[in-house]
Amino acid sequence: MNDKTTSTQDSSNDDKAPGFRIQRVYLKDLSLEQPNSPEILLIAREPQVQVEADVSVTRLSEELFEVCVIATVTARIDSKVLFLIEANQAGIFEFTNIPPEQIDPMLGIACPTILYPYLRSNIADTISRAGFQPIHLNEMNFHGMYEHRLMQAQKAGADSENSSAEESKIILPN
Repeated sequence: MNDKTTSTQDSSNDDKAPGFRIQRVYLKDLSLEQPNSPEILLIAREPQVQVEADVSVTRLSEELFEVCVIATVTARIDSKVLFLIEANQAGIFEFTNIPPEQIDPMLGIACPTILYPYLRSNIADTISRAGFQPIHLNEMNFHGMYEHRLMQAQKAGADSENSSAEESKIILPN
């Protein structure tokens, strides 16, 4: 009888244990444009590259979230676009028995950190397949990005007298 009681207690403790799982990682969207080809390909100069990145989060259910790292890479020569790549690398993540105050940082820091290497690889591969030298994106500080958004949300909450505490916790775009 003691063995049965112990196994029942163990299974109920396992049900309450916090869990984080990657359900799926996928390339949600990818586009490449070369609006000034072929003329611009004849110019032998080093392009100026601009990279913009963002993170979006969509709640799919009580425990499932889609996190998407969005990047736009624009290469220009003399203000003319050589190429433009827009890519969305996404993942579905499952959170079980994790306190709500810990989920936000995981969505804003841990999940994008998992997705970013896939995004970097897909962008470098696309640039290479387009006939250019691949551009390897630098590492990103998702913790810094998260902290910056948190400060913006807190400042917006302090500026708005009518904002509730729930509204000021939203730091990632939907």
